[in-house]
Amino acid sequence: MTSWLEGLMYDPQAPLTFTRGVFWIFLAAVLSGFALLERRIAARNAFLFAVSLFFYWKTSGWFFLILLFSTGTDWFIGLRMQEQEGARRKAWLGLSLALNLIVLGYFKYAYFFADSCNTLLGTQFRPTDVLGELSNAWLGTSLRVDRILLPVGISFFTFQTMSYAIDVYRREIEPVRNPFDFGFYVSFFPQLVAGPIVRAKEFIPQIYRPYAVNRALFGLGLFWIINGLLKKVWLADYVALNLVDRVFADPVAYTGLENLLALYGYSLQVYADFSGYTDMAIGIALWMGFELPVNFRSPYKARNPGEFWKRWHISLSTWLRDYLYIPMGGNRGGTRFTWIMTAIALGFLLLMLPSALSRWVTLGVLAGLGGLLWAVPAWRTAFVGQINAFLTMLIGGLWHGASWNFVLWGGLNGLGVWWTKIWSRVRPARWASRPLLAVTGIFLTFHFITFTRIWFRAGSKTSWDTLNDGHTLWEEWFTANSMLARLFHGWSDTPWGAIFQGYAPVLSVIGLGYLIHFVPETWKARYRAAFQGMSLPVQVLLSVAAIAIAWQALRAGMQPFIYFQF
Repeated sequence: MTSWLEGLMYDPQAPLTFTRGVFWIFLAAVLSGFALLERRIAARNAFLFAVSLFFYWKTSGWFFLILLFSTGTDWFIGLRMQEQEGARRKAWLGLSLALNLIVLGYFKYAYFFADSCNTLLGTQFRPTDVLGELSNAWLGTSLRVDRILLPVGISFFTFQTMSYAIDVYRREIEPVRNPFDFGFYVSFFPQLVAGPIVRAKEFIPQIYRPYAVNRALFGLGLFWIINGLLKKVWLADYVALNLVDRVFADPVAYTGLENLLALYGYSLQVYADFSGYTDMAIGIALWMGFELPVNFRSPYKARNPGEFWKRWHISLSTWLRDYLYIPMGGNRGGTRFTWIMTAIALGFLLLMLPSALSRWVTLGVLAGLGGLLWAVPAWRTAFVGQINAFLTMLIGGLWHGASWNFVLWGGLNGLGVWWTKIWSRVRPARWASRPLLAVTGIFLTFHFITFTRIWFRAGSKTSWDTLNDGHTLWEEWFTANSMLARLFHGWSDTPWGAIFQGYAPVLSVIGLGYLIHFVPETWKARYRAAFQGMSLPVQVLLSVAAIAIAWQALRAGMQPFIYFQF
């Protein structure tokens, strides 16, 4: 009895994730219950809501109450909003956005703001001092007064509930009447903790459809699950453990060549890790008759940074486009929302500066720039028309965390998108179809994106022990600077032969990963279709072989999915 109860408890070092055997036992139990209820849609949705809450409990413990809070408030607000018009309708939307942003802001940015205010005012306030005492009294647990534990996937499910409220406000969808149906939409466990972000207008109609999975869809789901598992354990974790983590732990101890190889390895790792999770989520959802949106379209085939962000983390990119970029005016010019988001972004930047002098200097420069733009209307129009795209990417960087590394990473990508827009206007139209220019664009874009990931990786957490730690701003900043220094100055006396020989196994995996990535999409569609058309015994045999291969990598060590921390 005791061991059974312990199995239901939350273990922060062994969460219920796709790469653990216990998850597949959980999934088998869910599918069994689902099969019994598949024709009773209301009961089926309530059942999936309950098991999704259990999944989140096993992943984040008592933070499942945050998920319940977001679900309950936005369900209620959606119903009330539908009954209102004009200012009252807008007020309900404002309440939804405020509640979601307060929850998201507290858990992701409270320590950042507290540390900044303590520096400015000479105080020693910690955001969890009061909340930690309350949690001891009410929940019998502590929220650690030295840090705020980050609820896994909080950015994903708050973005889903925010988009639901906005779409109800815009009258693009009707509010969901049944709270269990809405809870199922928000918490559907395959995509709950690392996406893709699911729009209400795309997913909610599916939850009322009868179950209709045939052999072909089952085979396609199995293909995506196996594909994602192999991506995660071989292309992501193997490369991380045998190259990337070692170099980023101490870039100065390695040559410039090894730092460069680690960067190439990380670009493969972060893609295989994130898209691998998405592949498995899509496959598991297909088994239950639900379609999740495509989140990646071979992003390293992009010919410019703008195209890259149409291929990478598509559910976030389109969310930022539809709910941030377009409301700010898009490429048409600025709006009041543009200035609000500019003030928010500048507020973050100023608070992250290390001293009062640097803040005053920055304010002076910004004031001078603002005065210049105000005095020259033509410049102001051109500048504001482009600032929306840059702001969107900058805020996308801050979405990942309050760290100079993420700000710089987002800002550089914003400049890349901005350059894409300028280049598309000045290049001759006949150049667009030239193969050599397309290959050059792919090469330059890949290296630009890989270069920006110096700061992204330095600001990311890499193990279960560090996943919930706050950002050590200067340590992350100096790690990135050390890698830059080695990339520019660490090439003297490089033992090229010894390095390539010593890293031969991991470099072979990296090469294989990129080779698979650049395979034409028509070829990939053919072997997916071939797998779908195989008999069930053959599919099972191939799946067992793939799991055996994955198990060999899992024995060497397992890492959390990178996007769990966001």
